[in-house]
Amino acid sequence: MGRTADYSKQSCSIAATLEVIGDPWTLLVIRDAFQGLTRFEQWQERLGVARNVLAARLKTLVQHGVLEPRLYSERPPRNEYVLTAKGKDLSAVLVTLHAWGNKHVYGDTDSGVDLVHKTCGHTLNPRIACAHCEEIVKGRDIVLTRKANRPTVGDVMPRDVTADEEAA
Repeated sequence: MGRTADYSKQSCSIAATLEVIGDPWTLLVIRDAFQGLTRFEQWQERLGVARNVLAARLKTLVQHGVLEPRLYSERPPRNEYVLTAKGKDLSAVLVTLHAWGNKHVYGDTDSGVDLVHKTCGHTLNPRIACAHCEEIVKGRDIVLTRKANRPTVGDVMPRDVTADEEAA
């Protein structure tokens, strides 16, 4: 899709994730899907992204099962795009990216966008907890282990890029 990165020989979940959502504009399309945008024209207007680029991003997100097209007009045929369960699983990624941007990009400057926890009414400051013991996890608490004969990104997610996507 117009990028030169090739993650196919890496054995890494982060690289595999970048293969799906790492292109420019993709996370913003997903962000806006969480805010209720479903139609091509809505994304195009809000993001100001070129139509061919947006079309390529939506096609890729559909191919990877992050968005699902649903026909909303037969004449002319038009789809809207809704988050799948796989797409909804990206919520924590976006919340964490938002927090990182507020802290490390905006710093003391107010970004103008807060995520508020509905239950308590306070600004959300996300933390990662272990699903097994429910303990809050810090970076120093994590150990990376590698198994022998790990599948590569190319093994689990063959690239199926067309010439049209290359041009986008």
